[in-house]
Amino acid sequence: MTNPPKILIVEDESEIRKFLKVALQSNNIQSVECDNARDVPAQIIGTRPDVIILDLGLPDKDGQELIQEIREWSKTPIIVLSARFAEIEKVQALENGADDYLIKPFSTAELLARIKVALRHANNGGDDGYLIEIGDLQVDLSKRQVTFCGNEIKLTPIEYKLLTELGKNAGKVITHSQLLYAVWGKRANLDSSYLRIHIQHLREKIGDDPMNPKYIFTIPGIGYKTRGS
Repeated sequence: MTNPPKILIVEDESEIRKFLKVALQSNNIQSVECDNARDVPAQIIGTRPDVIILDLGLPDKDGQELIQEIREWSKTPIIVLSARFAEIEKVQALENGADDYLIKPFSTAELLARIKVALRHANNGGDDGYLIEIGDLQVDLSKRQVTFCGNEIKLTPIEYKLLTELGKNAGKVITHSQLLYAVWGKRANLDSSYLRIHIQHLREKIGDDPMNPKYIFTIPGIGYKTRGS
């Protein structure tokens, strides 16, 4: 007998959490509740939900920002459940990494249908990897922490994004334009010299000699890659 699916409900309104819990239980779906953004990473790691139902109007952080942060280290499907009905909110949520968007008020039948679709995606997506290891370098994606030989290294947000993007694609060549877009998005400055400066600073912090690299390799005229596992 397979275990019932598990849903993490991220919602600050207790009445909505209760309603969702009852609706899910009646359909043989487990639920875990969280009423703030701060505790979400620990809940994801501790309970390993199959799907996240997320309200955008959380008390301690906007849900749009939280989606981006989750997507830096987790592939768990996210269904946004929000009273924000403007099209720009839906588009932004999907661009940030949400899988679906449902506007309040909603029907239980529609929500369950969206959950079934998300569960199919989750079953095809494989397990999350919370830790990137590149030789003596370790990147804990859930804690946003980088260590070298057990000692923590302080990186700027840009340096961290560059390292995680390269680390997630270990052994693969990532082009200049791909890196620029991954870090700066639509605001990316497509001047590769700007990227080169940040890579240089990153190398200095992790002790990587560009003339004899151990971690980040330059592919002349194309981009960069990290050593494969």
